[in-house]
Amino acid sequence: MTCLLLARHGNTFGPGETPVWVGAKEDLPLVEKGEAQAESLGKALQSSGVKLDRIITGPLRRTRRAADIVAARINFTGPIEIDERLKEIDYGPWGGKSDEEIIAAWGEAALAGWRDHHDFPEGAGWSPSPATLKANAMAVLNDARRSSGTVLVVTSNGILRFFHAALGFDGDAKVKTGHVGAADLTPAGDSPRFWNLDPASGLPL
Repeated sequence: MTCLLLARHGNTFGPGETPVWVGAKEDLPLVEKGEAQAESLGKALQSSGVKLDRIITGPLRRTRRAADIVAARINFTGPIEIDERLKEIDYGPWGGKSDEEIIAAWGEAALAGWRDHHDFPEGAGWSPSPATLKANAMAVLNDARRSSGTVLVVTSNGILRFFHAALGFDGDAKVKTGHVGAADLTPAGDSPRFWNLDPASGLPL
């Protein structure tokens, strides 16, 4: 059996900054709070006594940095694996824009369609396609299933939505910055454990 942990990187905006959509082309670093959120995940893993057998991260700076902080905190000695399949969605013209700017240009229904139903906005040029993103999530899951022990995946909110669906979680697919989900992967099937949990509250592992 594999215990899969799915973490979203921490904050990329500081106090007083207006959050904007950050996709594959917006390769922002973690801000101070974002680094503290990664540290919090590392502390929670230490407290739970869980030993990570693998750490896999997307290629963008924010996810790589979060993985590095966790690895340092728990004295992880293995390689941190960089997986291009975990790279955030390219949000096209939505990238770098605030919700208010997107609503003004595309309408509130387009924004709600993604947040509530995972519908790509028509004509917005997002990439890759939902079919490719789903296939990427399944490929990462199949790779993790070949491991034993505990595997940590660090990626972004858009990508995590496809893991939420693939693993059969119920409820809202959104993961807040610095939050984490978990599922057990077995040959007989996958068992969701928790989703969108703040590591500062402890991890039920």
